[in-house]
Amino acid sequence: MDTIENEMNPLQSLKLISDVILRTKDQLRNYSALYLIWGWIIAVASLSFFALHTYTSTSLFFLPFPVLVLTGIILTFRYYRSARETSETYLASYLKNLWFVLGICFILTVFISLSQKVQPFTYTLLLGGIGTLVSGLNLRFKPLITGGVLFFIFAVISVLIPEQYRSLLHGFAVILGYIIPGYLLRYTKA
Repeated sequence: MDTIENEMNPLQSLKLISDVILRTKDQLRNYSALYLIWGWIIAVASLSFFALHTYTSTSLFFLPFPVLVLTGIILTFRYYRSARETSETYLASYLKNLWFVLGICFILTVFISLSQKVQPFTYTLLLGGIGTLVSGLNLRFKPLITGGVLFFIFAVISVLIPEQYRSLLHGFAVILGYIIPGYLLRYTKA
């Protein structure tokens, strides 16, 4: 087979390298959007669950989760639809697939936990830790790595505290594991 080689002059090579570096920096910052969307949604849902369950007599204290998670799913689909690129990097494809599978696991974990009359907070912390740590390792971004490790630590803590405080701990974990790294990722100078 004949191969066609395109020779570039040094200026063209430098421009190509510069374009790839800028694109990588932009993509790195773009990952922050989903951490911020889901971080705020889950933090607000967890803290609202705690407040409604602890300080009111309503039997609908769980309602923030289905309403806000549905909102998050819609926002995620809109984000991916608006962020379509002509070419997707291997890393972007890998992370999208990782979080898609973990999203299914989150839904199944909540369904199974609720059907067994067990709060899902410990298990969702573990799943969030897996996704965040793997993402941080692949992006080589220390705040996400730290966030993933913190999720694991909070999962262990959650089995040591009374059940009524697990949603509060969950909200706090999400702030430290998703929201803070998400903002740091957004403003990073990769």
